[in-house]
Amino acid sequence: MLATSMRDWLDEGHLAWFVIDVVDRVDTTAFHALHPNHGPGRPAYNPEVMLALLFYAYGTGVRSSRRIEASCRTDAAYRVICANATPDHATIARFLVDHEAAIEAVFVDVLGLCAAAGLVSVGTIAIDGTKIGSDAALDANRTSEWIQAEVERILAEAAATDTVEDAQSALFDIGGVPQGMSTRAGRLARLDAAQAQIDAVAEAARVAAEERAASARAEAAEGRRMPGPKPKEPHAALARAEAELAAAVVQAATRADQRAAVEAAAAAEGRKLRGPRPGPDRGVARAKAVVEAARAAVDNAEPVVTQANVTDPQSRIMKTATGWVQGYNAQVAVNENQIVVACTVTQDHNDVGQYQPMVAAALANLAAAGISEPIGHVLADAGYWSDTNATTTGPARLIATLKDHKQRRAARDLGTTTGDPPDDVSPLEAMEHRLRTTEGAALYATRGHTVEPVFSVKENHGYRRFRRRGLSAATSEWALIATTHNLGKLFRTQSSPLGVT
Repeated sequence: MLATSMRDWLDEGHLAWFVIDVVDRVDTTAFHALHPNHGPGRPAYNPEVMLALLFYAYGTGVRSSRRIEASCRTDAAYRVICANATPDHATIARFLVDHEAAIEAVFVDVLGLCAAAGLVSVGTIAIDGTKIGSDAALDANRTSEWIQAEVERILAEAAATDTVEDAQSALFDIGGVPQGMSTRAGRLARLDAAQAQIDAVAEAARVAAEERAASARAEAAEGRRMPGPKPKEPHAALARAEAELAAAVVQAATRADQRAAVEAAAAAEGRKLRGPRPGPDRGVARAKAVVEAARAAVDNAEPVVTQANVTDPQSRIMKTATGWVQGYNAQVAVNENQIVVACTVTQDHNDVGQYQPMVAAALANLAAAGISEPIGHVLADAGYWSDTNATTTGPARLIATLKDHKQRRAARDLGTTTGDPPDDVSPLEAMEHRLRTTEGAALYATRGHTVEPVFSVKENHGYRRFRRRGLSAATSEWALIATTHNLGKLFRTQSSPLGVT
């Protein structure tokens, strides 16, 4: 006749009890701000219950709100967390949408618990990124012309519908919304966002072209040729050729002035110069030919077609080892215990611009979690290499200058080095010197088994695609995935400040 004790349903060491204890120790003030549970209406589910439910579900590889709802009816662990209540899938989905920022903030609270358990040593931090798909297909990318035509079609369809409905005077007397209006508005909003993305890309390209042209003019004004490899893009190649022609003209004029001065000096002394008189400058002729060829290439070039994804306009086409994916670049910074100390999502497919933001995020999170110990070394693969990243202020670092297998081959071919790099070498040569020292090679070798296992969630839990669209939604979901990863590490240590074994 006694009430059933849910304590008997699960062992004391079960992950569900651990998750409940964790939620009791994080700051949930921001969650309660949206769920005051006073006044008229049905009271909301307790935010601690919903947060624990998400921690357990994501930690065990379940992200579908419908599957989570079903588990709340059939799975003992879910029933224990929810106190035998059953939040429906819409409630679970809305909780994720309403608390994007709060979910990201909880990451730092859990990082503090990991630090209290002694898991957040910062002698070595490794950073890396992985491409994760968005809730959008590659073939949903459209040009500006297609988007404009689709907008016109939807507006024409809306006008025709309004004409028909206006003739039915009593159709909306109850104050209802016309059927399909919300769907139409959502499609128009996504199309507008996609068009804005195309416009932004075009404007960025225009600004970059103007900057290249300004740099070329500055180089030409000083009579210097532009350094670096020849650009392949026709317009950039033309700008480069015109700058080099201007530089060649300046250099030819300088040489002509020098020749005239020598001839004047010889005439004043009453002597003749030996050798034939120089003819037209060949450098100018060659530069003119290059300019003509570059102009012809621009005239014959295919127009650049800029596209945007009409399902998730903020996503980007990303190159992966197995092909192309419509998605985002998910970044993490991980310590030697495989605890994630910083995470973010970016639209940039290239990692090189993410080194400094990730180091700054790691330092900020560590400070917020009460960790004052400075970072010893930062490890990063060749995707993060640049002279700027190698020389900017911050913790000591080892950034590969080549792919890992090429780095190991170079170390075998060139041999090891000792001590600090010479003072007169370039940043690239200095980094290669450090990587070939015995200590540097051994330290960099730890990068792979430090950061790569974090990305096993893609294979083990099937986290290959974000469930919600947009950069902010993807960032919040990635923070939740990183938080549950850290919780799993904390749970498996078998010793924590929560008293769970």
